[in-house]
Amino acid sequence: MQPQIKEVTTLKELRTFIRYPHQLYKGNPNWVPTLFLDDYETLRADKNPAFDHCKAKYWLAYQGGKLVGRVAGIINQLHIGKWNQEYARFSWLDFIDDLDVSKALLDTVEAWARENQLMAVHGPLGFTDLDREGMLVEGFDELGTMAAFYNYPYYRIHMEKHGYVKDVDWVEYEMDVPSEPVEIITKVAEAAMKRSNLHVLEVKHKKDMLKYASQMFDLFNEAYSSLYGVVPLTEKQIALYIKQYFGLISPEFVPFVLDANDRLVGFGITMPSLSLALRKSKGDLFPFGFIHLLKALKKNDRVDLYLVGVKEEYKGKGVNAILMNRMHKIFLQHGITKVESNPELETNHLVQTQWKYMEKRQHKRRRVFIKPLSQ
Repeated sequence: MQPQIKEVTTLKELRTFIRYPHQLYKGNPNWVPTLFLDDYETLRADKNPAFDHCKAKYWLAYQGGKLVGRVAGIINQLHIGKWNQEYARFSWLDFIDDLDVSKALLDTVEAWARENQLMAVHGPLGFTDLDREGMLVEGFDELGTMAAFYNYPYYRIHMEKHGYVKDVDWVEYEMDVPSEPVEIITKVAEAAMKRSNLHVLEVKHKKDMLKYASQMFDLFNEAYSSLYGVVPLTEKQIALYIKQYFGLISPEFVPFVLDANDRLVGFGITMPSLSLALRKSKGDLFPFGFIHLLKALKKNDRVDLYLVGVKEEYKGKGVNAILMNRMHKIFLQHGITKVESNPELETNHLVQTQWKYMEKRQHKRRRVFIKPLSQ
């Protein structure tokens, strides 16, 4: 039976769009739901400042009256301008194991891209590099994280059958936290602080960290600017991210390295894993979901690594060692035994060399697919 595609035009339909994975992955022990409120605000044009330079549409697929898939299409004008790539993006793609369903969803995004005179479709990619991105192609038996999509193994097969090919891959690592400080990292960190007159911000309250939040995102824009698909965050986006996420972050898990004038030169963002808490809460903060998240933030043996950034002129000067040394101390204090790297580009060898002193396994891989469009 051929699927019917319906564009999402109401808030009720948007809620259906966001909730669809709960139906598709019911009973799957490795799927982690997204935080509903995050998706709800990200996908609304009246809430997300990315719509200042993006446009998007969302579609649902029905078959015999039953919901069987979803997809988002995004056109990011900043990406087109920066990278000179006249591409549309797809994201929030989910579907049953039916080639007609996946084809109908992707055909819809492709037709929309053609209407806008674009030359290709690639994804999964969100509005910004801080949205979830990449389709899982290895690691289906591993627990997901809040930072990345989970999907079934058949997704890759569908993409390839519909003419999509690899554009780029990210890899992910699970690492064991050494039970004792690593002597060489400690020595490099201490030498770097002395040589460059650097110090780690001692955070006692969130307000101590908040005054550096804007600097952190400015540094993010600088440090990540050359990576695949990244476009700079605008001031309005930065303000929103600070409002959304800094209240959730535990300051001690976010080391900031400052120079002699208290200017930020490096940062690392880690958080106790929220994967199991999100499963228990089903992605809802209320009425009681926030309790599971608060418990996970206070007592956990796993952390997720989200972002690490170092100012260009300080790269290769030991700032990464300072960050790793501080994070290691915090992990030991809190009984953390495992670290999830989350996605890092397979070609980003500088990042991967940071983990050489830790026992690790590359346990996941995710991919951005691309398809040129005939006009």
